[in-house]
Amino acid sequence: PPRLMKGEQHEEQGLGPDPAAPPQPKEEEEALIEFHRSYRDLFQFFCSNTTIHGAIRLVCSQHNRMKTAFWAVLWLCAFGMMYWQFGQLFGEYFSYPVSLNINLNSDKLVFPAVTICTLNPYRYTQIKEELEELDRITEQTLYDLYKYNSSSTLGTHPRGRRDLREPWPHPLQRLWAPAPPPGARGVRSAASSVRDNNPQVNRKDWKVGFQLCNRNKSDCFYQTYSSGVDAVREWYRFHYINILSRLRDTSPSSEEDMLDNFIFACRFNQASCNQANYSHFHDPIYGNCYTFNGKNNSNLWMSSMPGIKNGLSLTLRTEQNDFIPLLSTVTGARVMVHGQDEPAFMDDGGFNLRPGVETSISMRKEALDRLGGDYGDCTKNGSEVPVENLYVTKYTQQVCIHSCFQDSMIKECGCAYIFYPLPKNAEFCDYRKHNSWGYCYYKLQDAFSSDRLGCFTKCRKPCRTGSSRCYPDRTIILSTTKEMGSPNSTSSSRS
Repeated sequence: PPRLMKGEQHEEQGLGPDPAAPPQPKEEEEALIEFHRSYRDLFQFFCSNTTIHGAIRLVCSQHNRMKTAFWAVLWLCAFGMMYWQFGQLFGEYFSYPVSLNINLNSDKLVFPAVTICTLNPYRYTQIKEELEELDRITEQTLYDLYKYNSSSTLGTHPRGRRDLREPWPHPLQRLWAPAPPPGARGVRSAASSVRDNNPQVNRKDWKVGFQLCNRNKSDCFYQTYSSGVDAVREWYRFHYINILSRLRDTSPSSEEDMLDNFIFACRFNQASCNQANYSHFHDPIYGNCYTFNGKNNSNLWMSSMPGIKNGLSLTLRTEQNDFIPLLSTVTGARVMVHGQDEPAFMDDGGFNLRPGVETSISMRKEALDRLGGDYGDCTKNGSEVPVENLYVTKYTQQVCIHSCFQDSMIKECGCAYIFYPLPKNAEFCDYRKHNSWGYCYYKLQDAFSSDRLGCFTKCRKPCRTGSSRCYPDRTIILSTTKEMGSPNSTSSSRS
């Protein structure tokens, strides 16, 4: 090639210019991608570039330790407050809080169902002889224990021991029960299989009860009571259950269920009641029961105005003709207010009316809606509750509890309790067929009361409930009359 002079440039002919070299990163860009040599450098870089207020003070004031410590404490406190507020917010969110709204409405409401019972359990014709025999044994037992002649009360004729039939099982006995030392009550003796189910009372040195044993007699206990009255009533009730279980049909005769024998007058909103406004059933303890404005009523009563004249007014006649005094010790009527699609649990929610008085009862309806899911443990219709509903009604917690006890009774004792509905392929308890059912029942009742059966845990509350609360206002004494040789009294009830 020709020789170049000073100041001249040599250009070669080629395919194109040389590729440009990649640009070198600037100093600031180098700092963003380089790795820090220590955590101290990383912390200084974070404090110098973050937008958190006060963080830069931790770096720029590092020559003054007091100022650095002050800003460090302030910065940590601010962070702590922030995370505490986060915790409060998340905790409140996941607790699923609810707002309670109370609304008072004065619209028309469906009048609740009202069930009234005679408090007079009567004697069935089919078991009349057995009940008379039970009365005679009870009379003799009272005389042996207390030297008390109850023939005028029970309506039986005095008999001697020889006149009675064969002895009944589970006789009532007086037991010697000395007061135990403190701390030893309720402790079962290791040398005896007999124990006491009830707390000791130091007022007496003896108790009254009856013995119950399991099927092979290997374990027994005494169902005892400190009160002789309670012991006799429970013993009589136990034998009455066995006699009643032999009845195939517990419906009363046509003469017994006549409404006119019990209710003299019935008015609702100043209009007279008729036969279509009530339904009838029989309770073994409370006698004939009548439900007004129940689910079988074609036209439900509506209520829009308060006051006595705008409610239900009843005039009742209470009788004690051929009654069973050891089952029902009161005279009058048993009343319960409930919903149309709920059973009448007279033991749980009923109250008594005295004869010879006028009673005014005010009512208030309350509706409660519970939130299910994450907010609470409730059920809409009881379909997910592991207990079969034995009542032909909607689900309630009380219905579930009674059904749960009946199910446990059948599984553990092999028979059903007569005061609860009878399931399929089951029979009521009778010691002629199930000689140890009493032992099993009282054991099961003790486990039920302490929730060892799990019924109160299984039976969840319904998500929507409605209840009617009753408030007796006043009573006015009325006259009492006697007719047909039997004591009768007139009682008036207004709601």
